[in-house]
Amino acid sequence: MSTQSTPGIDGPDVSDHPSRSDGFVRGLSGLIGGPLGDHAVARDRPVGSERRFWTAVRIVLALTCLTLALHWVQKSPCQDGAWVDNEQYTRFCYTDVLALYYAERLNEGAVPYQDHPVEYPVLTGYFMGALGLPVHAAGDGNPDLNQGQWFYNLNALVLGALAVATVAVILALRRRRPWDAALFALAPALLLTATVNWDLLAIGLAAFGLLAWARSGPGQRGTVLVALSGVLLGLGGAAKMWPLFILGPILVLAVRAGRLRAALLSILTAAVTVVLVNLPVAIPYRENWSRFFELNTERPIDWGTLWYITRYLDGKFGDPAAIGPFQWLDGNIPTLNYLSYALFGLACLGIGALALLAPRRPRLAQLAFLVVAAFLIFSKVWSQQFVLWLLPLVVLARPKWGAFLAWQAAEVCYFVAFYGQLLGASAGQPVFPEGVFVLAASLRLTTVVVLVVLVVREILHPETDAVRRTYADDPDGGLLDGAPDAPWLDRLRARRQRIEPSAAPAPVPAAT
Repeated sequence: MSTQSTPGIDGPDVSDHPSRSDGFVRGLSGLIGGPLGDHAVARDRPVGSERRFWTAVRIVLALTCLTLALHWVQKSPCQDGAWVDNEQYTRFCYTDVLALYYAERLNEGAVPYQDHPVEYPVLTGYFMGALGLPVHAAGDGNPDLNQGQWFYNLNALVLGALAVATVAVILALRRRRPWDAALFALAPALLLTATVNWDLLAIGLAAFGLLAWARSGPGQRGTVLVALSGVLLGLGGAAKMWPLFILGPILVLAVRAGRLRAALLSILTAAVTVVLVNLPVAIPYRENWSRFFELNTERPIDWGTLWYITRYLDGKFGDPAAIGPFQWLDGNIPTLNYLSYALFGLACLGIGALALLAPRRPRLAQLAFLVVAAFLIFSKVWSQQFVLWLLPLVVLARPKWGAFLAWQAAEVCYFVAFYGQLLGASAGQPVFPEGVFVLAASLRLTTVVVLVVLVVREILHPETDAVRRTYADDPDGGLLDGAPDAPWLDRLRARRQRIEPSAAPAPVPAAT
């Protein structure tokens, strides 16, 4: 069996209190008098029974809105588009959203893909056009209207709504652990990068895809939700591609549970969705549509990646008269691409083996985090806003504050160092030695690897998983939640037990 009864969990829908369950929060709570007491809130109070207005859900949603408002203030110096003296870098307010309004010729009324190639997957291009073309129409002939500023603010409003929706999904998935969503709401990464690009579009769609899968079950309604999960993940993949990676964990967990048909339905609907979204552009405007794929194929080693760090070490510690292996890779992009894909593929195979051989079936969020993290670790491109991809997955996979805050601190350091690099490249002279930026990138990489190790450890030792202390199995598992392992896996375990040699030595016959 994949599940087992957990004392105090299989009964009422009881809310978790971090000051009691999370060691890091419990330690910090000593500064204000210690963990939440029994007179403050009853331990056995069912979720949703609170009578006060400021419930955990409302507090978390309000904190999300506050973080997004502060982000808008932080980006406000760049909103007018009049970037002089590298103001967009010295004030840390650069955003692709505003820059690409002009670079993609939306300010001229150009229709994405039809009139101009776009460097993003099609749904992001559609999104840009849906918001940009009305702004251009309103500003055409009206010189007093700052089109770029209106475009940015309209995007900030919609992307902010998607961020709030993502938090609402996390709250829906963790009704017994509402404070987990505060990790997302208060994340410095959200504060600094929410509207640097359009990543929150894919994140919101992926979150709703996970919610649809989590709500699936037996019967016709469950089948509809499984198909809907594929549609939503397909839409997310048509916006930024990475949500499609979540289908891999769904497949391998379904194999382990013997529910392969449901996984294949989700994968099929995702594939059909991606095709249908792309066809209206790919057929009539193939050259402009393929720009995204060409750009990703041609790009060399990008700032802050594993390859950037190793290339720097080649030049720093290698033979100055020779070209190091990672320096060589920078000039041989096809080989770099194959190596990056191969390492990611091997990592996925390892994650799949972990999912099948772990003592207990892992949770979907754990595997989804591992796959997306592996992609970023081995990718040749790791843009600053890609941190947002991992944010909801970390909250669902490992909702513990200690390592999370260490990772976020490293991301803040990288954010500052990255803008120093941008300013140095624009001004023509370095702001600080390149080794400072490499150190910041290494810290970011290291903290993500540490999170990966911690999640793997909790998969191998499920009794240490915070979510499973509150839920009997996997609250994101949908029709897999509480399902037994497939019979073939039980037979495999039994066969392994029969052929494994005994730990005790065989008796030695007495001498005659």
